[in-house]
Amino acid sequence: MEPKSPQTLEKARRLLASSLFLRDFAPEERNALLARCQVGTYAAGETIFLMGDPGDCMMAVLEGAIRISVTSPAGKQIVLTIMQPGDFFGEIALLDGKERTADATAMSASVVAILYRRDLVSFLDEHPNGWPKVVDVLCERLRRTTLQVSEVALLDLPVRLAKAVLRFTERNAEDGKVNDQIQLSQRELGNIVGATRESVNKCLREWQRAGMVKTDGANIKILNRADLQDLAESDDSRI
Repeated sequence: MEPKSPQTLEKARRLLASSLFLRDFAPEERNALLARCQVGTYAAGETIFLMGDPGDCMMAVLEGAIRISVTSPAGKQIVLTIMQPGDFFGEIALLDGKERTADATAMSASVVAILYRRDLVSFLDEHPNGWPKVVDVLCERLRRTTLQVSEVALLDLPVRLAKAVLRFTERNAEDGKVNDQIQLSQRELGNIVGATRESVNKCLREWQRAGMVKTDGANIKILNRADLQDLAESDDSRI
């Protein structure tokens, strides 16, 4: 664990103040919760926790990106989501005290704020109005997961890939500005949308020829957001 430097605390306050969990808290309540947080750093590729591990804390991303995934006994991996700065993860096991339901891995060098179960329960005892915020976080996570499962089950690959690319660029945005660039490998995108790397590569090459995106290794830049949005919305009636 790292000491909580003034710079780290200020970054945590800025990011988490607008998060779904903390945005409706009064400043003094947010500060009281942040005072209970610890800070952890992880190298790219480092495991944060594995499915089945004890769930004794929740985390919020301050820097980097965290992949949340599940792996079958045969070794097939499904990426549930990619956590960006300001996102919380690990809250389900934290609330019920049971084992983790997925794996969490740092995709790049990452810094996270860590809140242990005992400290969150203590905070909520003192600030019971925080419980509805916890419910909001869980409902939002359930909505995201349900949407992703629906897309994989019911939409054609180009449509669900377009939705995923747009979703990640929007979530990467800083200061309210939309970011037109993401960094995800084609294999990672395939794991997210339930497709092979080859199928994702074919889609991206077609989009690049049409002037919708530009790809360079794991970097994808949107060139024509309007056309990509039209594609993403073309089969909305099917979900």
